[in-house]
Amino acid sequence: MKLVFASDSFKGSLTSRQTAELLEKAAHEVFGSCETVSIPVADGGEGTVDAVCEACRGEIVRANVKDPLMRDVWAKYCIVDSESAEGPGGKTAVIEMAEASGLTLVEEKLRDPLAASTYGTGQLILDALDRGCREISIAIGGSATNDGGTGCLRALGMRFLDGEGRELSGCGADLEKIEKIDGSKLDPRLKDTKITVMCDVTNPLTGPDGATMVFGPQKGAGPESLEKLERGMENYDRLILEETGTDCSQLPGAGAAGGLGAALIVLLGGEMRSGVEVVLDMVGFDEKIKGADLIVTGEGRTDRQSVFGKVMMGVGMRAKKAGIRAVGLSGSTGDGYEEIFRCGISSLTVTIKEGMSVSEAMDRAAELYEEAAAAMFRRIAEER
Repeated sequence: MKLVFASDSFKGSLTSRQTAELLEKAAHEVFGSCETVSIPVADGGEGTVDAVCEACRGEIVRANVKDPLMRDVWAKYCIVDSESAEGPGGKTAVIEMAEASGLTLVEEKLRDPLAASTYGTGQLILDALDRGCREISIAIGGSATNDGGTGCLRALGMRFLDGEGRELSGCGADLEKIEKIDGSKLDPRLKDTKITVMCDVTNPLTGPDGATMVFGPQKGAGPESLEKLERGMENYDRLILEETGTDCSQLPGAGAAGGLGAALIVLLGGEMRSGVEVVLDMVGFDEKIKGADLIVTGEGRTDRQSVFGKVMMGVGMRAKKAGIRAVGLSGSTGDGYEEIFRCGISSLTVTIKEGMSVSEAMDRAAELYEEAAAAMFRRIAEER
């Protein structure tokens, strides 16, 4: 019997690797001798670098870059060789922009998207280029920024000039001052670099569903700041349209990470893909599940959002395509969790017990997970 374990991390309690170890222990207790394959996975958000690095036997590297407020911070990313990444020649870098430009890097009282910049994310890309990477996959969730990616591009050599020809720093407040985009000094290595943007956000750059109005408030923007940022984004959108012919106000995903999506997709020519799909391809998921009798996946909480580019959806759909049964083991459920059954998941087990608080469940996460895994495997054994 071949079992495959491919769960997302349970944020704040269990890593993807820990869930696999607990599943393996429970499986051997119930089934005795069986083949188990553990595949660390993520959805392009937190944990993506660690999951890919472990699954592809990559190298974690660190670079000293600028955080959203231009303070020094050490940020990590992963480099895998072409053989591990199953891609064309050269090295592949896997970057989480939140490592350099994430909301968690800024104290709540200091959060201000007018001042925040993605400059550090650009520095990470530059570091990857310096290390010989010519494929770069960037997960762009969890940003503290609303600069349209201008900070990131500035670090890579692109210049944003005001009406008097002065170079702007690349923060949210600068967007409405930009009069010219100058790409003449953009790092030439980018022309030969494949950029993949891992994102499941479909918001355009501007408008009521755009970067500023939807995500600005959670990054610290009040009513006046939102108005200023939106004016800036509209100006930026106009300039991009003039420069490239692409209207980012209508482009799904352009508003991701405060407009970093627009910068990477339109101005750098990147390709936007579902984060979980990129990760599953990089870790060689389809090859590793061949001959499997059962796939176990899961996440901390399964709800309606789980069918929008999350790990369980991605794993379930790949399992369904391969004709392999997939089951879920999650910490808890929320409204709309039943929708996951449309995505190749045949059953769902939860670890939290009735009447138990979330804090207690997190404190006892490993114990509860192993108990639930054993109970789930016993039910499956009875069905065989």
